[in-house]
Amino acid sequence: MSVIQTIIDANKAGQQAGIFAVCSAQPLVLQAALLQSKANGTPLLIEATANQVNQFGGYTGMKPQDFIDFVTQMAIELGLEPSQLLFGGDHLGPVVWCQQAAEEAMQLAEDLIAEYVKAGFTKIHLDTSMACVGDVLPLADELIAARAARLCAVAEAHRAPEQALCYVIGTEVPAPGGVSEMEAELEVTPVSAIEHTLNCHRDAFTAAGLGEEVWQKVIAVVVQPGVEFDNSQVHLFEPEATHAQSEFIRGYPRLVFEAHSTDYQLSMGYQALVQQHFAILKVGPQLTFALREALFALSHIENVLCQPEQCSDLRQSCFELMRDNPKYWQGFYADNEALKWQLGFSFSDRVRYYWPSLQNKVEQLLSNLAQSIPLPLISQYLPNQYTAVLAGELKPTARELVLHKITEVLADYANACQLPVMQSPLKG
Repeated sequence: MSVIQTIIDANKAGQQAGIFAVCSAQPLVLQAALLQSKANGTPLLIEATANQVNQFGGYTGMKPQDFIDFVTQMAIELGLEPSQLLFGGDHLGPVVWCQQAAEEAMQLAEDLIAEYVKAGFTKIHLDTSMACVGDVLPLADELIAARAARLCAVAEAHRAPEQALCYVIGTEVPAPGGVSEMEAELEVTPVSAIEHTLNCHRDAFTAAGLGEEVWQKVIAVVVQPGVEFDNSQVHLFEPEATHAQSEFIRGYPRLVFEAHSTDYQLSMGYQALVQQHFAILKVGPQLTFALREALFALSHIENVLCQPEQCSDLRQSCFELMRDNPKYWQGFYADNEALKWQLGFSFSDRVRYYWPSLQNKVEQLLSNLAQSIPLPLISQYLPNQYTAVLAGELKPTARELVLHKITEVLADYANACQLPVMQSPLKG
């Protein structure tokens, strides 16, 4: 039995059991997640999206095999057993090619699925909810399901004999990457809609010649549990709003919910989500938000400790780059007055798309602060990390402070999910 299925079975048995997916390709974020997994001896699910990683390289420049090789090599260098790694593909479908005719986009999506499966990804989110050129709007649920089944058939055709695939169906609200403004009345997905989604997909799988053994690999359905964030607000999880959803999914012994855009919730919210059978939690922007907080804080410290000509000027370089190349934020930040703070500090964290171009600046900053940083400066700019340093739990150096800041976010998810121990935890 796969690790994920074991977790799902425990969750459906009423245990506080779940798994969170780290949805990021940022090296420092990945390093923090890998080190946490090593320290706890627990599995780590890392997911890539079709926009990030695809057969043409995506915006990371990595193809599916490149991504797995990159993460696995990092894990080995950090002393983590590769067997603790699980890889998932998120929003795998025609999303990258929606500006093309539907059949062309679906053929490219088939190639995408094949490359992910052949590379070793085992958790596949079949997302065909987006309309392509020539599609009649809104897309019928039956058409979405038929396209998902078509992609599932491709995955099954390319899996290795011992490769245990599992599938997630359904799409999310909000759209991938977050929203620029939250809905005034955020509604959870009605049970009737969830049931219709499941029935449509099951019928489509059957019509595509996918037998019961393939349908049993569907482990989760993506629904809206009432969590969302925009540039400046967070809609907190309200357990009473998902009571009907929770009761419904209990009738499906091997099926749970997958919750997207769970970033920025309170720690008790994550625990409640898992208890309500949202056993798979996705996190991404909050991790790079924490990274940005730490790096910007360190850049202030750098300005105090280093001569001007030695400084990385990370913050200034970041803002200049974003203004010169607005591609990744212009659809999210429309208010010119708010732009002066949204560029660097929005919960949507569009900064994350610019870190690859700023890598030299980041390394310069970390190098400038590689020696022990005076405690009062850590207290001023990174108070939680100051407490950890004072307690002897953390070294007062830049890289360690950044990783600790990211791990604070991961810790809330790990606490809620209570992941099973696969290796002896690292003794610290």
